Amino acid sequence: MAHGYWLVDHPIYAIIPFVKIQKNLSSTRQRWLNRPIQAYKLQLWLIDNGSLTARLQQRFNKFAVEAIEVKYAKIIQDETALLRQPNYQYALIREVLLMGNNQAVVFAHSVLPRASLRGAWNGLGRLGNKPLGATLFANPKVKRTALSYKKLTPNHALYQHTTRHLAQEPDVRKLGYLWARRSIFSLSCANIMVTEVFLPQLLIEDLDKN
Repeated sequence: MAHGYWLVDHPIYAIIPFVKIQKNLSSTRQRWLNRPIQAYKLQLWLIDNGSLTARLQQRFNKFAVEAIEVKYAKIIQDETALLRQPNYQYALIREVLLMGNNQAVVFAHSVLPRASLRGAWNGLGRLGNKPLGATLFANPKVKRTALSYKKLTPNHALYQHTTRHLAQEPDVRKLGYLWARRSIFSLSCANIMVTEVFLPQLLIEDLDKN
């Protein structure tokens, strides 16, 4: 009882646990997962550790990469820590659509820090419509971190990037979330982050193929 009265007499201490909970909730919303939860039909696509480019090339008769935007821009906030970059840092951002049978099936967002575009990777900023994944997986010295996953909601920057590039696709704009996965590729001291956002057309095309 005495402890309870102490809290009443000192209300500022009484609100501290609530503040901590709020911070934890905010952190949870930003967190990426170690495995996808309730991804259903996308599960096998998400957890595949191989080259997504190679798998799409096997799945579709016609595969292509459509470069959407390549420019220097600020790194998204929840990417800076993993890349060990300051919040204000600019990097080369490459965004492309992976096309299967003339339909956009994956939106790929790659972050290439300036320091990573030297040496063996000095040509990665000039790939054009060539797949980045094919280049990364072709080098056996390249290491890749474990995949992490997230349901992107409309307030997330990557959801907004994806749907902006797919403005002609009303079904995409109506979705409450989009599944994404990301990992970091490393060669010596150079790191590149690749995020892949899986689009509804992938499953439709997948079903049509079967």
